[in-house]
Amino acid sequence: MTVGSGSKKRPLGLVALALSLTAVSGWAEGIDFVHEIVPLLEKHCGECHIGDARQGGYSLNTREAVLAGGDSGLAGIVPGESDASELLRRIRSADPDERMPADGEPIPADEVALMARWIDAGAPWEPGFAFNSNLWEPPLALREVVLPPAREGRGHPIDRLIDQHFADHNLAMPAACDDRSFFRRVSLDLTGLLPAPAEVEAYVADTSPTKRAALIDRLLGDDFDARLRYAEHWLTFFNDLLRNDYNGTGFITGGRKQISSWLHRSLVENKPYDQMVRELIAPSDESRGFIDGIVWRGTVNSSQTVPIQFAQNVGQSFLGINLKCASCHDSFVDRWTLQQTYDFAAILSSEPLELHRCDKATGTMATPGWMFEELGQVDPARPPEERLEQLAALITSRDNGWLSRSIANRLWARLMGRGIVHPVDALRTTPWNEDLLELLASDLVEHGWDLKHLLRTICTSEAYAAVTPAAASEPSSSQDIWAGPLPRRMTAEQFFDALWQLTGTAPAQPDGEMNRFDPDAAAVDASPPQAVWIWSNEAASSAPSEALTFRREFTLDDPVATATAVFAADNMATVFLNGTKLASSESWSEPVSVSLLPHLRSGTNVLRVEAANAAAGGPAALLLEARLLREDNTAAVVIATDDTWQWRPHQDADDDSDDSATWQQARQISNQATWQQAAAAFAAQLQAAATGPAPMVRAALKKATPLMRALGRPNRDQVLTSRPTELTTLEAIQLANEQSLADELLQGGERLLGQLGPDTNDIATGIFAAALNRAPNAEELAACHEILGAEPTGQTVADCLWAVMMLPEFQLVR
Repeated sequence: MTVGSGSKKRPLGLVALALSLTAVSGWAEGIDFVHEIVPLLEKHCGECHIGDARQGGYSLNTREAVLAGGDSGLAGIVPGESDASELLRRIRSADPDERMPADGEPIPADEVALMARWIDAGAPWEPGFAFNSNLWEPPLALREVVLPPAREGRGHPIDRLIDQHFADHNLAMPAACDDRSFFRRVSLDLTGLLPAPAEVEAYVADTSPTKRAALIDRLLGDDFDARLRYAEHWLTFFNDLLRNDYNGTGFITGGRKQISSWLHRSLVENKPYDQMVRELIAPSDESRGFIDGIVWRGTVNSSQTVPIQFAQNVGQSFLGINLKCASCHDSFVDRWTLQQTYDFAAILSSEPLELHRCDKATGTMATPGWMFEELGQVDPARPPEERLEQLAALITSRDNGWLSRSIANRLWARLMGRGIVHPVDALRTTPWNEDLLELLASDLVEHGWDLKHLLRTICTSEAYAAVTPAAASEPSSSQDIWAGPLPRRMTAEQFFDALWQLTGTAPAQPDGEMNRFDPDAAAVDASPPQAVWIWSNEAASSAPSEALTFRREFTLDDPVATATAVFAADNMATVFLNGTKLASSESWSEPVSVSLLPHLRSGTNVLRVEAANAAAGGPAALLLEARLLREDNTAAVVIATDDTWQWRPHQDADDDSDDSATWQQARQISNQATWQQAAAAFAAQLQAAATGPAPMVRAALKKATPLMRALGRPNRDQVLTSRPTELTTLEAIQLANEQSLADELLQGGERLLGQLGPDTNDIATGIFAAALNRAPNAEELAACHEILGAEPTGQTVADCLWAVMMLPEFQLVR
């Protein structure tokens, strides 16, 4: 039995496998735990069951304790079943010896109904929240950590602390993972990419005792390709942390601006983290999109004004504190007050800010200032720009350990699956190992706030290299005993990068504005452009105004290593090679570069461009040059627009057809100077592309697709630093039926069939090596044979690839 439609049907058993990953979340529509349930429990139950009070052996301090019940042995709460919950039975009881609360009036009926609705919804609980005040007050300054003695030769500072932690809790250190697992894990963690099979085999064969450290050094290397891979992977992490994206709420009205170019360059350059933070808080025009918040249309809640967003975002991103609750009233879950939030927000505001409690004006005005005045304070009399500079200096002070602890904790969580402090946005939660957090934060500061150095410190530890448990489930938020790294789901961006690596279907252009070519690289072909602007006729007045198609055939006899085309059009065009759409341009002054390599074939090739002058309604004009280079960087083919090209009015039918009766000779435009601006940009882009192959466009550089959103990529209207950890039913359905995914897999299937040949063993082995970095076992090989059929086609290879990509082994970083 299959699901899906047409040729894109998928085996139902594999869909069931995907669905088996689904876990029920604790989210409940219409239940506000913090604002509705917490005050209710504090008011009616706190005196006897919160903090040190455990009347009848029953504590409400944590969700686990609430569920467990007291001395009676009955469950306090049965999630989803209010009528079976002892807590609610006692509240509803008319027996004075049983009714709770024991003293005072019964709980009002509407509040009892609210509690019942909460229980029926599964008793959702704010992650990390506890009534017994499981709060830690980090000291402002970092402190020196005294390392315990090394055990069994494990001298890495992280391992010395972890070994002591294991000894204190009578735990055995997990075994080290095997070389294949380590290579795949560290490659996905540091670059977001699957390692090449040949590199994995060479690594496995290497007997050097230092090969793991050498691999980490290579992945975090200083050559431009390594820096670009690192930057474009960690862009996902920082886009979430800094709520940066390429479209979404606020962009149309101009109330929101991306920081993509600044952020991409900062990561490529490995800019010190404290410098990045200073440039975000006291920004240039290029980096101010972070503090500028969203200007919501119409009247909004007071807690969503731009200054309050500033306080919330800076507090969460850089200090690991949650001011969202304290933007409406004094926080129920932390020590932050409404006054502190408004004072913090007033640093940015050019107008006086009046405090609003639960959206009601209080008559109290905010005074610009931040929470940790022991380190210094901003001058409220200064204009906002100067106050921001003062704040940036205070937050990045070496004496402010909150900044370094917060980012160190986030990086540990990203690599290990769980923070030292959990959740990562609640830095006042007691860490499971305070010394380890201090060690990592101090290591970062002592090495010039070098994020790559901190990543290397973590990845070179034996704690990082340990095996992960077989189950993907995360321990509960109350568990404070670390037992080893956890398996983690691929991010949506990692999944798409892997898909594009396997299928060769990466997009041609990023959506963000960023330079992806090495500015210091020497061009392999420094010759000036040969292309000239062409159109349909020599005189503009006689050219048709409808959309046109330009066409050029060329022959490829020798293999090529690089094939890059740069094109521009007046004013829009789409390029096709051998019937496959490659890229589009919508601005005559901004040329686009695209790789032709994945779609070239030996012999005759057809390059086609559909163009139109939609803005002015006049003739379409085209400028294009493609350079196909051999391994030794000599030119195999150069294709440039000139009067050897053909054109005809655009047709819905196949425009690659060679009908000499309909194709006409194109003409060079007589006045090339009219497009001089585009010609100059074209020459610069062509020379940039000539430095080598265009790097694969990464998913982090693209606008989110519906499937990316289903896989957990957030909208980024707000800072969101923890993505969903479970696969949902919706994701499983979309992975089985998404048309764009099926199309890319089909292209990849045809490509793999051409590369691997028709032998089913070769295809299965090739797919497993590329996707999982290992060979298939006998059972898996038999399943591949069944999917591929006796005579594999592009579609059956696509189905086999899809089946492998749906395996938990593929979608988990372990």
